[in-house]
Amino acid sequence: MGNIRKPNERPEYNLVQVPFVKLLTARDWYCEETHGNAFQTGFPDIYAMHRKWGRRWIDCKVEGRYSFTRAQKIKWPIWEKYGTPIWIVTGATEDDYAKLFQPPNWRDYWRVKWGELPDIDKLLDELIREQADDNGFFDC
Repeated sequence: MGNIRKPNERPEYNLVQVPFVKLLTARDWYCEETHGNAFQTGFPDIYAMHRKWGRRWIDCKVEGRYSFTRAQKIKWPIWEKYGTPIWIVTGATEDDYAKLFQPPNWRDYWRVKWGELPDIDKLLDELIREQADDNGFFDC
């Protein structure tokens, strides 16, 4: 069955995501949980909506034991450039809930060992070139 992980092997889900979704729904947020697969990568864990507070893309991380996937390292700077903010929470506490009312914080979790954040304009140019090449269009 490939790389299917058992629930006890998913600490971000069990320790952060499940309790944080419960906290949000108790406060009248509607939450859609995303599930990464071969066709969808790099998305935050939760898309939350509130009639008064608007929408939030939220990713759950276990403090001190987290990483970003390759897709997150590529997509999140692009999403930010196009006006889609992302918040990271590390628990289901009042402090974590308060993060949703502050500026997006995903950059605060970028690790120095991953290097500098990519130059988005260069990355977008490269992606456009790759897409053109994949479609049979070439720069002359």
